[in-house]
Amino acid sequence: MNLSQLNDIAIKAALSAGKVIQKYMNDDIIVEKKEGGANYASQVLTIADKESETVILSHLLPTCDAFDLALLSEETPDDHSRFQKDFFWCIDPMDGTLPFINKQPGFSVSIALVAKNGTPYLGVVFDPSTNNLYNAVRGNGVYKNGSLWEITNTNDHLTYVTGRKLKDTYRAAEIEKFLKDKVEKLGLNGVKEISGAGAVLNAIRVLENGPACMFKFPKKENSGGSIWDFAATACIFNELGLPATNFEGGKLDLNRKDGTFMNHEGIFYNNY
Repeated sequence: MNLSQLNDIAIKAALSAGKVIQKYMNDDIIVEKKEGGANYASQVLTIADKESETVILSHLLPTCDAFDLALLSEETPDDHSRFQKDFFWCIDPMDGTLPFINKQPGFSVSIALVAKNGTPYLGVVFDPSTNNLYNAVRGNGVYKNGSLWEITNTNDHLTYVTGRKLKDTYRAAEIEKFLKDKVEKLGLNGVKEISGAGAVLNAIRVLENGPACMFKFPKKENSGGSIWDFAATACIFNELGLPATNFEGGKLDLNRKDGTFMNHEGIFYNNY
């Protein structure tokens, strides 16, 4: 399998989808409701999500035949082919639909290639608000806008990156204690919060605002993001030698057998 070729195709798909999203960024969009998880963010859908997926699939479906790949995409029913094929495309046509609806930065296109065992081999992220493109191929480093990307942490504080503001977050008191303990251990000067983006750009913000972290506790309700929210950024973090794990520090279950939600194990990304 030619990962370099597939990477190039995924980049073209992400950039094409980004143009679709940019077309609608300043419009008043009709918001539809779909079956999702326990939180509102997973239940909203717009024409931008649907058109973005259509464009991405026009690029990726031919590779499914050529390379015998399966496919998992947020706005398409899961056909479970990802359990039969050796690799599958894992697509979020527009992560962060809620900030997109609210005309706030924090939405992105995310495309990953994941092995049947849940190992991400390729990750592409495009931010339509900034035109920044991030991509990684397993064993070949991470690139931002075509240049090899090296992370430099310059802050004297710990950045806590979150979708919701801490005060509105599940188990906020425990999070506060965790962050306080980490600040003391790392010898940093307090915590600063960045909130409001989808899971994909939150992971990128962890990289760009280090020392930083984002995490979600395991919980029973179907929420906390799905496989497609973490697959591409997990590849990027892996290539940078940084943790992208479940909450307990184990390997992310990026080909979960009984669904796509990640609430069963939580997530933990850090850059410190």
